[in-house]
Amino acid sequence: MVASARRSGGGGRGRSPLSPLLGCLLSFSFLFATAHGADPPPQLQPLPPLDVATYNYTSFPDGGNSQAELAFSSVARIYQGALQVTPDTGNIGSYLDVMVNKSGSVLLDRRFTLWRRLDDANKRQPAAAAVPPPTPPGGSNGTAGNGNGTGSSTPLVQVVSFNTTFSINVFHLPDSSPLPGEGLAFAILPSRDGPPPGSHGGFLGLTNATLQGTPAAAAASRFVAVELDTLKQDYDPNDNHVGLNVGSVVSTKTASLTGFPIATNKTTAENYTVWIHYDGVGRRISVYFDVRGNPRPAAPVLESELDLSEHVPEQGYLGFAASTGTNFELNCVLDWSLEIEVIPEKKSNTWLIIVAVVVPVGMAAVAVAAFFLARSIRARRNMERRQERLGHQLSNLPGMPRVFEYEKLKKATRNFDEKLQLGKGGYGVVYRGTIPAIDDPRTEATMEVAVKRFIRDDSRGVSDFLAEVQIINRLRHKNIVPLIGWCYKKGQLLLVYEYMPNGSLDQHLFRRGVHEQRPFLSWESRYAIVRDVAAGLHYVHHEYTHMVLHRDIKASNVLLDGSFRARLGDFGLARVLDHGRNSFTDLNVAGTHGFIAPEYSVGHKASRRTDVFAFGALVLEVVTGQYALRVNDLRCPLLTDWVWQMHGRGALLGAVDQGLGTAGFDGDEAGRLLLLALACSSPNPGDRPTMAEVLQVLDKASPPPEVPPFKPQFVWPPEGGAHFDLSDIEMTGATTSGTTTSGNGGGSSTAMATQDTAHSSSEGYFPVLSSGR
Repeated sequence: MVASARRSGGGGRGRSPLSPLLGCLLSFSFLFATAHGADPPPQLQPLPPLDVATYNYTSFPDGGNSQAELAFSSVARIYQGALQVTPDTGNIGSYLDVMVNKSGSVLLDRRFTLWRRLDDANKRQPAAAAVPPPTPPGGSNGTAGNGNGTGSSTPLVQVVSFNTTFSINVFHLPDSSPLPGEGLAFAILPSRDGPPPGSHGGFLGLTNATLQGTPAAAAASRFVAVELDTLKQDYDPNDNHVGLNVGSVVSTKTASLTGFPIATNKTTAENYTVWIHYDGVGRRISVYFDVRGNPRPAAPVLESELDLSEHVPEQGYLGFAASTGTNFELNCVLDWSLEIEVIPEKKSNTWLIIVAVVVPVGMAAVAVAAFFLARSIRARRNMERRQERLGHQLSNLPGMPRVFEYEKLKKATRNFDEKLQLGKGGYGVVYRGTIPAIDDPRTEATMEVAVKRFIRDDSRGVSDFLAEVQIINRLRHKNIVPLIGWCYKKGQLLLVYEYMPNGSLDQHLFRRGVHEQRPFLSWESRYAIVRDVAAGLHYVHHEYTHMVLHRDIKASNVLLDGSFRARLGDFGLARVLDHGRNSFTDLNVAGTHGFIAPEYSVGHKASRRTDVFAFGALVLEVVTGQYALRVNDLRCPLLTDWVWQMHGRGALLGAVDQGLGTAGFDGDEAGRLLLLALACSSPNPGDRPTMAEVLQVLDKASPPPEVPPFKPQFVWPPEGGAHFDLSDIEMTGATTSGTTTSGNGGGSSTAMATQDTAHSSSEGYFPVLSSGR
């Protein structure tokens, strides 16, 4: 045995004195290479000898050191001075409950480095140059060698050597089990977690049917074991043999133990000793077997080549595993000694790594913090300047509505509670709130409002906010949603509008939200709503001191008061034109898919006629109860095209909302609205009526316009060519959208932010538009 420190019942470490011959062997290698004409190796240096750890357990007393140094699976234990790897019971009636189909393991709690690749400092020459020191009995001091034992130069791998001796008592009681089973094994395992589930029976506590199901799975089972098998399986030579198992319970090599029945009974009780020697340099394992008390035999019962570096992980655990099946036995280890070379742990460079990582990371963190701090300071200063500039601009507006304190609006909306949300769009979110009717603490009168909270606080958002305030603050009409007040504090932009209790028109037309249980809009209400919207649009087009282009006419931006009178809202995309101008040219296209006029989509020029086009699409939605985009009809996706087809077939009134019933609408008024809507939706802007003409038709002062039975072809450029005035072009920001300002569950719209190229015809121009639905 390797000389080393020992102690009974515990572990110890010492240095192997096996290196004195290294110099002689190294010199012999040098002379041999020179005599055969080879170049001498460059300053060959032997590997330093390894320490040897010794564990010597002459018995296993209860409460001894062995209990602290060993890892037991759930069924294993120490009992009567022995390791019982599988359970035992003295109660015959409990055999089937306690001993059948069990698997257990007992391993040293210490994890050993079993092999390692040598670093470049040791890769001096082929493996023959790294000459092994003299071997301990039956093994060798672990040294450098190649991974396959052939003497090739790469890779150089050092594998430890070890010697282990243990005595076993495998006890079988014929009265309780007809046959012994299944066996005991000394094992090198990758984990100390215990046997895998289902490892009873012939799997010896090492593996299971799943892990052995395919060759690939078996190859991935990284264990080596010397089995002492006591029950014949289909793959076993007999029921009493020793075998070498590499990743599988199907042994790579076996040897019959004739004359030595491993499993004994009361009449022939016999204990045996097993010697296992592994040579890490020669990559060879030898197993000896004899009756306990006899010396080790001269010849092994089993010997085989074995390279641990190819079959087990770099680090692993040593110990015992055993199992029983429907037949069972008691698998006991009576004593155990182990001597194993210890590969030293690599010197830790943790502190260098920590310094190398922490210092740059710390500096980067400081730099990032400084960057964000500077940006935050700049942002705060910019916000303060914007707030000061905006406050000055708003205070100078004529008839400016009241200024609200931010905290009051926050309280009025319950801290902008999502349950009070009325609508959401690209500009912001609208909430329902309750505020005092007048600023007098002595009164408890309150009023409901719609608070529009802008979600963009950049310079573009401030400009949009200011533009909407400047426009709607000066509009005074019964069909325009009135602005009550505003608030701007710490980047928070808020507008306060009069609350419309019946929500938005689209909620009633398309049965959305809380209005699903209400009856359909009557024909009288629909006709009146169209008339109200036309009056409001005529006001901003012709009656206000400046022309205002809304640019986002649609059902979700039409709000209904308590009497179901319609009011036009959400002027977030609106533009005010100076005197002498009739159009507004934008690099972007604003609005909602289905409501955008074709000439605006191509030429980016908004005018009164583009608002009229959107109004026509809105009227068609009101009369038909369908969306302007018919997403479920790929053959005719635009509501305008479908109604025009009905008109061409002479069945125009068939487009009226079926929910109204045949007696639920006025046929003359329905035909009047549908023809008016088709005229407004004409692809050619010159064929569309003005809002003044629209009001005359709605008031029945003029007959409905004559509409051709087939939709006219869109022509680009329009008659007289496309005219652009650079002074008309405004560099607007990225995608913007209007937002419903009141109504339960209001809708939203989306504005285009793409620079579209001009199209030569109407074919394919709609796909470039965005959808606000």
